[in-house]
Amino acid sequence: MEPFISVEDSHLDVLHDISVRLNAAEGFHEVLSRVVDFASALVKCDSCLIYVLEDDELVLRASKNPHPDAVDRLKLRVGQGITGWVAEHREPVAIPEKAAQDPRFQFFHELPEDSYEAFLSVPLMCRGRVVGVINFQHKQHHVYRRREIRMISAVGFLVGAEIELARLEEANFTLSEQLQTRKLVERAKGILQRDLGLSEEQAYLALQRQSRQKRRPMKEIAEAIVLSDDVRGSSQPD
Repeated sequence: MEPFISVEDSHLDVLHDISVRLNAAEGFHEVLSRVVDFASALVKCDSCLIYVLEDDELVLRASKNPHPDAVDRLKLRVGQGITGWVAEHREPVAIPEKAAQDPRFQFFHELPEDSYEAFLSVPLMCRGRVVGVINFQHKQHHVYRRREIRMISAVGFLVGAEIELARLEEANFTLSEQLQTRKLVERAKGILQRDLGLSEEQAYLALQRQSRQKRRPMKEIAEAIVLSDDVRGSSQPD
């Protein structure tokens, strides 16, 4: 006899599966990409979009279908469209057919999926606050069952925490990079001041000018100056 598998056990298996996948991801966009892959397979939808709440705007950060002109660029205000409504009210919306006729719907030319028939939008939560919204769409009429919505909502809580963690890690990495660049620029300025007799402002403008002329980041210009100075220093006899 086959062992009985309860709905709760099935849900736990799903949550465990997505936890494993997310823990293996590296970086903010890879986390979102894995969420899209997993969620669209779970719901078996034609389209899956993830919007991340940044300041007061929802930014499209991931999509099942390639949208190079829209991902990382398309933005919604909280309260705008069905997606914005879900973020504002913190509850899912499920529309089995004629989604475009819903009074909350907003059409975007960048997203052909807006012509799809069925629409499910679920908030992504972390510690009681919205961090984003995940949307599912079907080309044909599709009834979103209550159990299906509850499962995606549960996944939404887990994903919301992972998205927030990934975003914080990316922000910390960016801050670290900025601090490193600042230190390099300060060292390079000091070298130019010492070797060329420039003021601090003149040294900074010289770095900025080289960056523009060579079309390279100022960090790279500063690194080259510091490296050259280090090489000169190491080549001098003690």
